[in-house]
Amino acid sequence: MDGKVCLITGATGGIGQETAKALARLGATLVLSGRDAARTAATIAAVREAAPQARVESLLADLSSLASVRALAQAFRERHQRLDILVNNAGLIIDRREVTVDGYEATFATNHLSHFLLTHLLRDLLVASGPARIINVSSFGHAFANTDFLDDPQTANQPYRPLRVYGNAKLSNILFTKGLAKRLAGTQVTANALHPGAVRTGFGHNSQGIFRHLVKLGAPFMISSEKGARTSVYLAASPEVAGVSGEYFIKCRKAKPSSAARDEALAERLWQVSEELTGVKA
Repeated sequence: MDGKVCLITGATGGIGQETAKALARLGATLVLSGRDAARTAATIAAVREAAPQARVESLLADLSSLASVRALAQAFRERHQRLDILVNNAGLIIDRREVTVDGYEATFATNHLSHFLLTHLLRDLLVASGPARIINVSSFGHAFANTDFLDDPQTANQPYRPLRVYGNAKLSNILFTKGLAKRLAGTQVTANALHPGAVRTGFGHNSQGIFRHLVKLGAPFMISSEKGARTSVYLAASPEVAGVSGEYFIKCRKAKPSSAARDEALAERLWQVSEELTGVKA
């Protein structure tokens, strides 16, 4: 990975931080995106402790805001003329409906729309830097999605069910990957999605009530963040997946996602909805 420039979102904890550590050990130049300045600084220190020679820097961004995503892309461009690896890792699950500054449901906006827009804004850099790779961190939770979720992507006209809303967003990650791979055909850029496993992190701890307790009860049965990062690192660095695109991986192996995640018509509809909501023609 020496000479490769990698941008990782949601890098201030959990599998994002462990992905950063592993890629730093492999010699990559890292740009870590985080929302909180103190946590981001602590992550930089942790990466440098794990890899003393690490070339690592940070950019602050709130991925629930499309304006902040645009600022992140612009700030990255001002510092770097190439992008070899984009890891769309940031994620959110909450047990109550929240609306972003743009007026969008927060889980869908943070997990999907932010990465759709960021990838679009940096796509030309990825193509110019090819061979390059895009890694979208999804989840087995995509199996809980509503297949008709695009009729109401903001969950404005139905009861808010956290796992279902999260599943919709994670299904969007895989459908986005499929649509992206299709549009990148003929370039030297690949796009793949993954399920990291049931990982023991702070994920979900910003929720309240019974959902927060369920997360804590399940923690002893979950894998470590380091193990959870392995598939992300594999897709970012392994020569075995050079040229592989549009696939879904579990434990560093190709896997078969839900039937909805393989629906090309649904992938195209999501792409159109995402263009409308982000205001871009991707």
